[in-house]
Amino acid sequence: MNTLLDSGLIWWITAVDLPAMSALFWLIWKGRQESGKSIGILHDNLELRCSQLREALYAFKLEVAKSYASVTDVRDLEERIVTHLLRIETKLDQTALKAEALRSKQE
Repeated sequence: MNTLLDSGLIWWITAVDLPAMSALFWLIWKGRQESGKSIGILHDNLELRCSQLREALYAFKLEVAKSYASVTDVRDLEERIVTHLLRIETKLDQTALKAEALRSKQE
């Protein structure tokens, strides 16, 4: 009886377990290979997209640098505006003084 059990167990291992384990090993190995290839493709795509984004950012920065005013231009404009506002303020002060003088004469 012991030999019958041993021969049945050996037959089960030989006929079922070894092919099943081999198939599982092959599936896992194949899956790892395919996932490695997919990761490689994704990595390459990511690198390509990153370089495209980097180039677009550099182009945008260059466009901004070309089309926006420099600091010296902004300072010059600020000086002109401040000077003009000071002249307007002086004229308003003179007009206010003249209006007050007219009011005092009328009273």
